[in-house]
Amino acid sequence: MPPKDPLLETLKVCILNLSQSESPVTDSCPHLSSCCELLELIFRKGLQQPVLSLVQRDYWHGLETLLQNDLCGRLGSVSLAVEQTINCKKLLTAQGRGRYFLRLAVNRRILGNVVKHMLHTPKILEFYSTTISILRNEDILEPFMSLLLVISEMEFKLNIENCSFLDESWLLPVCELYEAVPCRELGMVLRYLNGRVFVLDLLQGSQAEVDGFVQLGDIIDEINGTSLRNASNGQAGVILSRLKGQPLSLRLLRCRDPDGAVFRPLVKTLRLLQQENPAVCLDSSHLTRRHGTNPRKLDQSQCLREGSRIVYIVQFLGKANIGMYGGKEVLQYGIPFVLERSDSRKEVLLDMKETHLTCTEKNTKLELFQHHYPEISCVGRFSRPDYRIFAFCVADVPDSPTATGFCCVVLQAASAQECEDIVSRVAAGFKHTEWSV
Repeated sequence: MPPKDPLLETLKVCILNLSQSESPVTDSCPHLSSCCELLELIFRKGLQQPVLSLVQRDYWHGLETLLQNDLCGRLGSVSLAVEQTINCKKLLTAQGRGRYFLRLAVNRRILGNVVKHMLHTPKILEFYSTTISILRNEDILEPFMSLLLVISEMEFKLNIENCSFLDESWLLPVCELYEAVPCRELGMVLRYLNGRVFVLDLLQGSQAEVDGFVQLGDIIDEINGTSLRNASNGQAGVILSRLKGQPLSLRLLRCRDPDGAVFRPLVKTLRLLQQENPAVCLDSSHLTRRHGTNPRKLDQSQCLREGSRIVYIVQFLGKANIGMYGGKEVLQYGIPFVLERSDSRKEVLLDMKETHLTCTEKNTKLELFQHHYPEISCVGRFSRPDYRIFAFCVADVPDSPTATGFCCVVLQAASAQECEDIVSRVAAGFKHTEWSV
């Protein structure tokens, strides 16, 4: 009877669970981290430590030699993966680089080739014990290679850029991009802790607070592609000052998992932040954005968020010309005037981009209107009886040369909170716009 290894038996079960998951396998798959951790344990099993050395040897030190021995470019994709790992500035330890390489190899379906080249590199084999290691046991090695073949036949779509926590954990935070329009300042108060840049607070009325995309405790991982891993104090501010007046793309690592729970590797650090700003809350039942206020919750509104852009599902109630004045005072009679004249409503998509908003019919995709924020003279919501109704005024687009004045456009949101959010976002789109809530 051929010998069995408990690590391989467990890996077999884990791969079976992966194969039954949705394809392609992404970072959200619950079995992925377990599979990667088992692969790491297999690569570490039987790894011998050098005598009289202050450096703890890890499997990555063996993988590095693949590139050193690849004098003729024999390894192709494997050598490229090793080189990419070496050049990744977000990794500070051999453990982090090894984990990054394993994810890269799984994503590119080259893990089987990696092991084959390791077996043909005597310098790497010298790292491993002949009695304990799976890589040096021919009876166990064959079923291991068969499992790697199964993995190579599966499709993976992993976010390789999300790697800043691999030095300390296989658990990965939610990683998202935040794109901001050119502005004087984003209005974020930053705190440098443990080699990372945290959002400690948001200035009231700032671009970051209005967008509602950044939360207290989030980590700024990159700014326009520049990594902030192990950043020195003030480095993020220096980068932002150089990019003043330019579009910004920030890669954020969320302090919370999708279920609202605090990302476990950050619990201790967030407690330190909470001592400086009590608004950094660790209670998942109160997702605090700033000074005890709740963030905009997407599960309570019908909307889709993509970066700083939000698409709301609202009701279009009608529009009408209200005369030559478009100040906020006209809304108190402009909204009832439109509601009395219009008896039909349409379900529409209100797409709020960075520079303008677009309204299209949900079913037919017919565009009803498009306005840049500077074209809007005022915006506000109906005080009563329905707090979900809001409106804005724009210069009336003439159908004939005689048509002049302002047009009042009236819509209805899914909730009072969503209505307030939309009004705030429209007003923030152009700071000189008059608005009221």
